[in-house]
Amino acid sequence: MENQETQPQASAQKPWANPTPAGLVALAAACVCFFVLLSGRVTAAAMPLIGCWLIGGFVVQIIVALLDLKGGNLAGGNTFLFFSAFFMLVSGLEMLMKYKAITDGSPLDGRVDGYVWCILTVVVWLWTPAFFHKVTLLSIVVALLDLALPFIALNDLKLAGMPTWIPHIPAWLLLAAGIVAVYLSAATVVNGTAGRKIYPVIGG
Repeated sequence: MENQETQPQASAQKPWANPTPAGLVALAAACVCFFVLLSGRVTAAAMPLIGCWLIGGFVVQIIVALLDLKGGNLAGGNTFLFFSAFFMLVSGLEMLMKYKAITDGSPLDGRVDGYVWCILTVVVWLWTPAFFHKVTLLSIVVALLDLALPFIALNDLKLAGMPTWIPHIPAWLLLAAGIVAVYLSAATVVNGTAGRKIYPVIGG
């Protein structure tokens, strides 16, 4: 009888699939939430529901971040990691807190958000070259976020004399980013599953 030690080794475990499409869907959902709120398409009464959607996006994006980091994706993994925390979880929890403050009539100085978004905007700007080795749909998403984030910060700072149309600028930029993110997620999943280019993409 052949010794078990001479049996052939089991085949190597298959690697994890690319989790980025799920992270992009979560990003797109968040972008749409911010779009409808900033553009005035929904009222503050929608904030608790938006908070729930953002917290759901946090769950998706932190998983994507950890898998990306494990797979060696330095730029994507770290970006999803801090987006999951600040763009998703913190924003989601703040939606719930701000709505409660509105309904209770409690004082809540939201200008601190503007200062933090200034820091996050600078971070995204400084990290942007990591996504521009060549022009791709992902780099377009990043570029749209680069444009939207300073206006989000400006809106939260509540500076005296700020025009009322300021929130509409990031609203439409985030909607555009969400649309591109949805298409890129679909192209990644469908093209990757089919093994050929069904949905056309630039730079890849």
